[in-house]
Amino acid sequence: MRIDFLGLHAFVAIAERGSFQKAAAHLNLSQTALSHRIRKIEDDLGVRLLARTTREVSLTSAGLQLLPRVKSMIDDLGASLEDLRGLARVRQERLSIACLPTIAAGFMPRVLPLFRQAHPETMLRIHDNAATEIAELVQNGTVEFAVTLVSAHRWDFEIQTLARDPFVLLCHKKAWPAERSVASWADVAEQPLVRISTQTGNRMMIDDALGSRRENVKWRYEVQHIGTAIGMVRSGVAMAVVPRLSLDSTDISALRVVELRNPSVNRQIGIVSKRATPLSQPAADLRRLIVRELSGKRRKTA
Repeated sequence: MRIDFLGLHAFVAIAERGSFQKAAAHLNLSQTALSHRIRKIEDDLGVRLLARTTREVSLTSAGLQLLPRVKSMIDDLGASLEDLRGLARVRQERLSIACLPTIAAGFMPRVLPLFRQAHPETMLRIHDNAATEIAELVQNGTVEFAVTLVSAHRWDFEIQTLARDPFVLLCHKKAWPAERSVASWADVAEQPLVRISTQTGNRMMIDDALGSRRENVKWRYEVQHIGTAIGMVRSGVAMAVVPRLSLDSTDISALRVVELRNPSVNRQIGIVSKRATPLSQPAADLRRLIVRELSGKRRKTA
């Protein structure tokens, strides 16, 4: 049997106020509409709930039995709905996303002020993890979406590719002539280079692209984070190969960014979320900002 919530709500309003007129005013209904609701629920139940005279309204025995149960049901339902509203408010106030460390440091600072304007009260947590860890964060629902490397398609993920991010040679201005804006891997084979840990997708991507030629590259240093590599380049200790997007918020006034060829190495950056899982409003707004900014970056570098 389908539960007639409107009829039950009307029944409680009349029982509590003892009057069709007062109940109709409380529910913002006409007395005719209220009478129709009561008549319908009584017909559905097959019993009279209210005894009506020209002067008063009273409950029948069936109405007396039903009233406390309906009130308890309505109270429980109201409490449940309030709990859901509370959860929704918390979700609106807290947002968790995941992001590659290079994107978190280089690109996200351009987007965050725009997001803060739209959601000044939302606390944003950014999990700046490796790509393999990010997939798990998306899968288990820790984050609503992630900005990460686009890899093999997973049936349970929604994936939108946004930008091609080339790897570039980063060196101190004194270590590379200004007129040379392009370098091959052979040009830097004998240079002291700093590389990122083998645990990162960036390192594996470079090794795969170089193939057997990777044995000729002189990796003199290894660090865990690109920020450390940039610091070493700035001090003149070594050169580094880094994703171009990782430099967006970095002061490179003393550095030189050189295009790498033979081979060119690129990574595909995209947004990943769990399929059929709707985003909260803050998450949807932040995702829209990221898509807009990264897509614009792709047009500029195309």
